[in-house]
Order: sequence, then C-alpha cells, then structure tokens
Amino acid sequence: MPAASAPKAPPMEGEISMRDVARLAGVSPMTVSRALSAPHLVRPETLEQVQSVIRTVGYVPNRVAASLSSRRTSLVGLIVPSLRNALYAQTIQGISDVLQRHGLHLIISDSGYSLEREEELIAAYLAQRPCGLILHNTVHTPAARQMLEAAGVPCVETGNLPPQPVDMAVSYSNHAAGRAMAGHLLSRGYRRFGFASLRIGTNERLRERRDGFLAGLRAAGITLDPAMVLEVDEGLEGGSRALAELLARDASVQALFLAGDVLAAGAIFECARRGLRVPQDIAIAGSDDNDLMQHMVPPVTTVRFPRYRIGVRSAELIVSRLEAEASGPVMEDLGFEVVQRGST
Repeated sequence: MPAASAPKAPPMEGEISMRDVARLAGVSPMTVSRALSAPHLVRPETLEQVQSVIRTVGYVPNRVAASLSSRRTSLVGLIVPSLRNALYAQTIQGISDVLQRHGLHLIISDSGYSLEREEELIAAYLAQRPCGLILHNTVHTPAARQMLEAAGVPCVETGNLPPQPVDMAVSYSNHAAGRAMAGHLLSRGYRRFGFASLRIGTNERLRERRDGFLAGLRAAGITLDPAMVLEVDEGLEGGSRALAELLARDASVQALFLAGDVLAAGAIFECARRGLRVPQDIAIAGSDDNDLMQHMVPPVTTVRFPRYRIGVRSAELIVSRLEAEASGPVMEDLGFEVVQRGST
C-alpha cells in the first residue's frame, strides 16, 4: 500500500521542534528521533511520511540539545598527519561509507605530523562530545593518552599495530612490511642496498618500516652502512636527491628501498636522466602502491596496504561499540602485500 501523503504544514512561527514534526506526521516524537538517527529501524512507509514532513517544514535537528541529553553527538572525529597526502583518501572513504549507513557524520583534521598539535585536536574534539575518534597516529603525548582513556569514547588507531592501543587498533605491521621488502629484494639476488624515507622525527610508522628493512637484511647476514640510510624532503625532488646521494656514497649499490611511492617515482626519473636502466643497473622499490606506480616505466615494485578496508573496519568497530555489540580492547592486523613489478 502506498504511504499516505504528508499533511500540508501550516504556517509556523519560531523554531520548529521534533514534537511539531511528530504531530504533523501523525507519529510519536520517539519515531521521529529514530527516523533521524537509525532510519533502518523504521518501517519504510513511516520513514517516508516523517521525511516528507521534514522536507516540507524545513526541520533541522538540534544536535547540540541531543548531545546534552545523550552525552554524545553523532560525530566521529578523524585526525590524520596531513590532508595534503593522498594516501589517506581511501581510508577516509572507507570510514565515510560505513558511517553514512548508520546516520553518523565524519569530521576531519590534520595534525601536521605534530604530536602536540594532535593533543590539541583531541582536546577540541572531545569538547564536542563525539561518539568516536579515529587516529592515524599510534604514539601520543602522555596528556593526549590520558584524555583519551578518561573520556571513554570509542577510539581506533590505524597507522600501525601499537603494543598497547588506547582502545582499539586496526592496521598492519610496518616493521613486518619493511622486513618483507628486504626479503623480496634478497630473493632477487641483490646484496648491496640503500634506504631512503621522509624525515622520520616522531613518525613511528616510517621508523618501524626502516627498522624492519634493516632487520631483514641482518637476518641474511647483511649490515647496512649507516651512510646508506637517508632521510629526505617530500616530493619527486626528494626521491631524485635520494638516488643521487646514495649513488655518490656507494656507486656499487644494487637496490634502493624508498619508503614512499612518490620518492620511488622521483628516483626512477633521476635514473632516466642519468641513463641508468631499471632494474638492470639499479633496482627501485617503493611502498604504498598509489596509482602512479602501475604506470611508471618500468612499473614499480611496492608494498600494498589495505587502506580502504582499514577505514571500513575502523568505522565498523565504532558502530559496534556504540550499539553495544562489542566491548573491550581490539587489535586487528589486516596485513599487506609485496607487489612485484618490473623495477626489481
């Protein structure tokens, strides 16, 4: 049976309330609330009736009032190191896809790779009564960690697999990824290596990837000269500089692992400028597997991380916690894949 048409809304003065919407739709205020926060729990014909009235009268829910009564909003906060880095786009999309289905809303900020800035953002988000937080960092200032633990807000860390998560963690082991790349290059017969990454500073993800690579080489009896471990600035120019400096330090180097695909692309371009063949004269490997890697000449061997799936699982864990379907600490390792291509 088709849903009954919504009654024509009479002229109304002042702010329209949920009670007004309920009266016009012929339902209870609780049904209106459920239609807004959990539409999948409302019968389709009733949902359409409520939504029709909302459209007609232009009702906007008072989220502030709702947060005061429920002690939380429908907001989930996400803090990433940089909004300029396209690597986070897939994770953001995965989070958003899940939250939208559950009537939750994503807000995003970047910490600029600063733990102090992350601490400020955590404090600002908690003041807004979010129903969940997702943090790419897994290392935090003591004050930030204390705030997170005291707030009791569902929190998911995604950048690494921390030994002691604040609450929940969904990620992969950067150390294992670095070690796996060492194993791949060794299996191809290379024995003289160089490594380059962006400035590590407080970035434990890059540190773990570097340390895993060095550990993989040591397991094969190879100790890398510290001079062949380099930190450079971001961008293609950083990759070009990495190749130039590592070759200047050891002209016999056979393979480079650049912990970032843009750096790897810059190194490939520098090889072309120098007339070096890849991989015949020098092998190049990257990490993260952005679209560019498949279309380089040659295509670049890299480490692929399940970033979209990480976003999906992070949001699913927050929803499960909110719906009381799960509790207690969670640690999920979604793994990674070394993708071999023509550059090694």
